[in-house]
Amino acid sequence: MSELDPKARINLSKAIVLIVETTSHAAEMLGQILKGFGVAETHRCVSATEAEKLLRTRTFDLILVDPDVKEGDGYALLRNLRSSMVEPNCFAPIILMSGHARVSKVKLARDTGANFFVSKPIAPNILLERILWVARDKRPYVEAGKYIGPDRRFKFEGPPPDSDGRRSSDLKDPLGEASDPNMSQNEIDGLMKPQRVMI
Repeated sequence: MSELDPKARINLSKAIVLIVETTSHAAEMLGQILKGFGVAETHRCVSATEAEKLLRTRTFDLILVDPDVKEGDGYALLRNLRSSMVEPNCFAPIILMSGHARVSKVKLARDTGANFFVSKPIAPNILLERILWVARDKRPYVEAGKYIGPDRRFKFEGPPPDSDGRRSSDLKDPLGEASDPNMSQNEIDGLMKPQRVMI
C-alpha cells in the first residue's frame, strides 16, 4: 500500500461512522481520532446487540468493529450483516480492529466479509490510510457459497495452477491459435526502434 500523500485534501465531514468497541473508553478514543479526521457524526456501541439495533435503523458510510466485542462475536456481527442483504448497510465498508492480529484471525476477517483488518494499538495515520484505501477500493461484492462480501482477490493473476478457475470471467479453455501470423524479429525491431524526430 502506498503511503498517504501529505498534501492530499480529504473531506470526511459528511461520513457517518459506526464504532463497535469492547469498552466505552476505547469507543471514545476511536471517536476522538475520527473527529480529528473531520468526521462529524459517529455512533458508538459496546455490544453486538446494540450495534445490530442501530444497523436496522440508521445508514452508515463506514463501520469499525473490534471482533472481541462483548455480547456476541464481532465476526458473527459482520457475517450476519453481510448475509442480511439489508441495504445499504450490508454493503458498507467494514474495518476490523484487534490486538490479536494472528494470521488465522486476519484470514477469518477476510472470510467473513471485512474490507480490511487493522491491528491494535491503532496509530491514527495508519487508520486514516486504511480508511482511504477502503474508500478507493473498486472490488465488487460477491456471493459465493456461504461467503458474501468484497471480492477476496486483491489482484487478478489468472486462475490457480491446475484449475479452470471459479468465476465466469476465468478462461476455461486453452487459448486457440493466433489469427494472424507472428511478426518477424525485424518487424518487432522496427516497432521498437527509436525514431529521429525532425522539428
